[in-house]
Amino acid sequence: MKKRYVFFVVLLISILGVACQQSNKTTDDSSQLLATVFEKKLYLSSLDGMLPRDATAEDSAIIINAYVDRWVKDALLQREAERSIPKDLNIDNLVRDYRASLVQHNYEEALISEGLNATVSQEELNAFYEKNKEQYQLDKPIVQCRFIKIKLPVEKPNELRLLWNSDEPEKQEELLSFCEKQAEMYILGDSLWYKLEDISKEMPAGTLTTQNIRYRKEFTQKDSDYQYFFELLNVKNKKEIAPLAYIEKQARKVILHNRKIKLIEEAKIGLYEKEKRLGNVSIYFK
Repeated sequence: MKKRYVFFVVLLISILGVACQQSNKTTDDSSQLLATVFEKKLYLSSLDGMLPRDATAEDSAIIINAYVDRWVKDALLQREAERSIPKDLNIDNLVRDYRASLVQHNYEEALISEGLNATVSQEELNAFYEKNKEQYQLDKPIVQCRFIKIKLPVEKPNELRLLWNSDEPEKQEELLSFCEKQAEMYILGDSLWYKLEDISKEMPAGTLTTQNIRYRKEFTQKDSDYQYFFELLNVKNKKEIAPLAYIEKQARKVILHNRKIKLIEEAKIGLYEKEKRLGNVSIYFK
């Protein structure tokens, strides 16, 4: 390995040195042969643009060495793969089909980029949810809650407790500011849903479980490191229908996916009708 490294350092220095001294040289140093694998040849020109301008000779040699090593291994693997092609496998047909698939996919992406309306209204979400909500049964309990996890000792603990218990909007703003500065984790909104297991793992083991969640609707407790504030606002158990707010992101993706399929299908039909009228489509089997 050390000999190969020295070889590439010398090779690079020689090439750069000769290029600087003989700018009127008719032969191209980039034609320097680096490696061969059977009939395949690798030349220095293949590395054009890969060597940073400010790279040292040693750095450039490492880059060249790594490239040559990878190229040799890839070339050997490709040759072995070509020798192992089953006789009944038509590579030309596969390449043609793959190319056609890539071209079509690229055109479909262009159609989508130009013609897709990516806005999903709340009405569409509601309609989709009512039609498909039976498909969205929960596999785990989810909760809406308020939650604070704060490192001990708590700065101004009495003030924090007062803010937590207050329903006044300005006090809730103060609580948010307090949590942003001091809490390790907090949930103060009331619209989002979370997996129960994600909340419970932030507390001591057994504090919140599927068995006790309905009985531990609000509490404050401490362990040796943290103080916890928790208030349960809503819960959905396993096998219940997930609320729209919980699956909204997924629903949007499905709606847009269906919209893409419809857009492409309409483009196909339009193109078919147009070319059929122009006499460019003929179907002989009926």
